[in-house]
Amino acid sequence: MGKNLKEAMKMLEDSQRRTEEENGKKLLSGDIPGPLQGSGQDMVSILQLVQNLMHGDEDEEPQSARIQNIGEQGHIALLGHSLGAYISTLNKEKLRKLTTRILSDTTLWLCRIFRYENGCAYFHEEEREGLAKICRLAIHSRYEDFVVDGFNVLYNKKPVIYLSAAARPGLGQYLCNQLGLPFPCLSRVPCNTMFGSQHQMDVALLEKLIKDDIERGKLPLLLVANAGTAAVGHTDKIGRLKELCEQYGIWLHVEGVNLATLALGYVSSSVLAATKCDSMTLTPGPWLGLPAVPAVTLYKHDDPALTLVAGLTSNKPADKLRALPLWLSLQYLGLDGIVERIKHACQLSQRLQESLKKVNHIKILVEDELSSPVVVFRFFQELPGSDPVCKAVPAPNMAPSAVGRERHSCDALNRWLGEQLKQLVPASGLTVMDLEAEGVCVRFSPLMTAAVLGTQGEDVDQLVACIQSRLPVLTCTLQLREEFKQEVTGTAGLLHVDDPNWPGIGVVRYEHANDDKNSLKLDPEGEKIHTGLLKKLNELESDLTFKMGPEYKSMKSCIYIGMARDDIDVSELVETIAVTAREIEENSRLLENMTEVVRKGIQEAQVQLQKANEERLLEEGVLRQIPVVGSVLNWFSPVQPSQKGRTFNLTAGSLESTEHTYVYKVQDTGVTPPQTPSGTRTKQRLPGQKPFKRSLRGSDALSETSSVSHIEDLEKMEHLSGGLEQEALEANSPEQHPGAPTPHEADQTGAFQNRAQGPEDDCPQVEEPERLR
Repeated sequence: MGKNLKEAMKMLEDSQRRTEEENGKKLLSGDIPGPLQGSGQDMVSILQLVQNLMHGDEDEEPQSARIQNIGEQGHIALLGHSLGAYISTLNKEKLRKLTTRILSDTTLWLCRIFRYENGCAYFHEEEREGLAKICRLAIHSRYEDFVVDGFNVLYNKKPVIYLSAAARPGLGQYLCNQLGLPFPCLSRVPCNTMFGSQHQMDVALLEKLIKDDIERGKLPLLLVANAGTAAVGHTDKIGRLKELCEQYGIWLHVEGVNLATLALGYVSSSVLAATKCDSMTLTPGPWLGLPAVPAVTLYKHDDPALTLVAGLTSNKPADKLRALPLWLSLQYLGLDGIVERIKHACQLSQRLQESLKKVNHIKILVEDELSSPVVVFRFFQELPGSDPVCKAVPAPNMAPSAVGRERHSCDALNRWLGEQLKQLVPASGLTVMDLEAEGVCVRFSPLMTAAVLGTQGEDVDQLVACIQSRLPVLTCTLQLREEFKQEVTGTAGLLHVDDPNWPGIGVVRYEHANDDKNSLKLDPEGEKIHTGLLKKLNELESDLTFKMGPEYKSMKSCIYIGMARDDIDVSELVETIAVTAREIEENSRLLENMTEVVRKGIQEAQVQLQKANEERLLEEGVLRQIPVVGSVLNWFSPVQPSQKGRTFNLTAGSLESTEHTYVYKVQDTGVTPPQTPSGTRTKQRLPGQKPFKRSLRGSDALSETSSVSHIEDLEKMEHLSGGLEQEALEANSPEQHPGAPTPHEADQTGAFQNRAQGPEDDCPQVEEPERLR
């Protein structure tokens, strides 16, 4: 029995253990997301999931490409990442030899291609990471006890890193965060203001800053120079900066897009001086159209221990394998392919620059940088008898508010031009940017985009053609802005809104009767009027675009008028807006008044009907209201019922009796309704002429004979219609009897009779007025 009892207890424990395991599996599977439940997913399902995540919902962006055209050299670079993962599975000795070979070959090739002799290379994914490592190397080099004492050494003699005012945004903050330095360790060097480019570092001012920092007990550590600024591609005077750095023992680091031209046969002297610097950062990925390729920082230093401490070198094979995609790509392209791609990008920029010099109203901001592969341009116009519009430097006699308003207005036009060109020529890779001195400009940097987008010379020609096609729109809009403002200011009920961010003709707001001009809150009544106004304006099918939105720095609704593509009659446009808005307001007010009148009329009718019912009871007597007695009395002495009701005249707004309707079997028409309020008479347009267009008199669109004939017909029609309207007014005058003709009608009748009795040559003169009538 004891043995059986042990077996029974064991079976019970096993059953309980299996139950707990099953419950644990269910609980665990409930906490883990769906793809991990069960025995896992097959390869096809996983790849399908990746494809869905990559492409997403294609209906959201149907015009955008799902993946960029990377080409065969791009596939080689992507293959390097997969090969790196496979190579990492080799044994340590083979892996060490292979990674050392890849790293040394890639370093040697890059140093030879970009003329940086006896240099070392650090490959990194983040473009700014190489500069951070170089700063750490400079700190270890200048502070010998930094490894032992740490930041206590920096407290007595604070390091200073010098950055140009034209450096890329956020670079100084990134360096401080990576190095653990306070922001006072950064020193921004202003650019030239009097001589030279306004995007080049002021060398004289830099030297003054260095001397001041040395006098304060600080240590000038590192200077970051630009061989092609991030904005406009200007190059600092690197040769002069190198001399200054050698004088004060400062590490010189150079970065920029113009470093790519070091691979060409001809290099400008300013860029060639970068080969003598202490370090430089290259980005061969965008230059050569290679995806997922790391950036490279080339540097010169003799102490391997310090470079290891700074993180520029590593003994880990995985770190050395970062160069594998670039190692494969450089072999695939070869020296000729590398030089050809960089040369092609520089030729595209020169081609655009030469073409834009022949285009009016386009200002190129890099005319002094003939070797720069970056072209920056913007729209400007010189109005007759005035200062140039959209210039970077305002006139000294202009008020600051006027200067700011003019600057914002020109920025809006250039922003519109840039967005239009980006949509029309997507292969150009244009960028719209806002410069501190010049304002909004359009940048063309083929070194960063041409290899990826496949930009060709035909794309540059198409870009120039699109610029020329958009210039008439910009010039016409700019010329009509002031006229539109004056017309709106002189029109009652309209308010011109000065919105500097709107690139169109202007912004207008209709001030209704209950509009609080001092309030900036939302106006429901005004929004309703502007909604109806926008609908009416869009129904006119004109070439202008109309939009509704909140007022600049306010919540009130406004009408935004877009760009003018032709000569627009601004007076007709403003008049149409004012008349249409006034009609909408009057109709809305008439409906509100009618609602109130109807409500009061119903209440008055109820009171009168109740009073009439009481009078009827008094007239008939109480006995007639008793059911049986009333029937007997009505049989002996019937009462003549009088059907009295009430009718409400909406036109006159009065309450009347229905007795006239029942007696004469006809409904009274009442007072003649007043004429519906309307605006001025619509301007007569020629056939095919759209609204708000100026008269086509003398236009090339119509011949001279057809234009004159149409104009004469319109003049005759206006004259005759005006005469007929005058006759109708005189005929309806209350001073004349309805059946008696007016003297004017008698004269007209006699005149027509005389014409009818005249010779046959006058017959066309009779038919023409009758046809026009």
